[in-house]
Amino acid sequence: MKRVKLDRIDLRILRELQKDGRMTNVELATRVGISAPPCLRRVRALEESGFIQGYHADIAGEKLGWGLTVFTLVSLTNHAESDLMEFARLAASWPQVRECYMMTGDADFIIRIVAESWESFQNFLTHQLAAAPNVAHVKSAPAMQRTKFDPGVPIDEKNAAMPQDE
Repeated sequence: MKRVKLDRIDLRILRELQKDGRMTNVELATRVGISAPPCLRRVRALEESGFIQGYHADIAGEKLGWGLTVFTLVSLTNHAESDLMEFARLAASWPQVRECYMMTGDADFIIRIVAESWESFQNFLTHQLAAAPNVAHVKSAPAMQRTKFDPGVPIDEKNAAMPQDE
């Protein structure tokens, strides 16, 4: 693994963009204490090296009718790599599945599902998720209220030298 050394300015850029990815380059440069041209070069280098993977808007799903969030544990009957990958592909194809993680332990996957209502969630659960090939068991837990949301990861000085794939 190649080691990539980030300096304090790079870390400040990442921290500021993680908080607000829409700020102008001039504003970002001011916040991190450098001029705009080198700031833009650093941002482009961070994008090209994969530290910045994209920019996203945090959409208020409930305002668009997606007011229900359910976390669901899924256990499969067969655990061959091809079976696990097939379920992951299937989960990725469902628009209401917003996150999907392969797990170790009692469940094979945990997925975050959004729904318009209990009825629409139940319909998805019974006709798509539970009916999917190789699904043995599904256990769901509806979220009552989101009490914290910090996108990304903590960024501080200890992140200065991180291993990177070549």
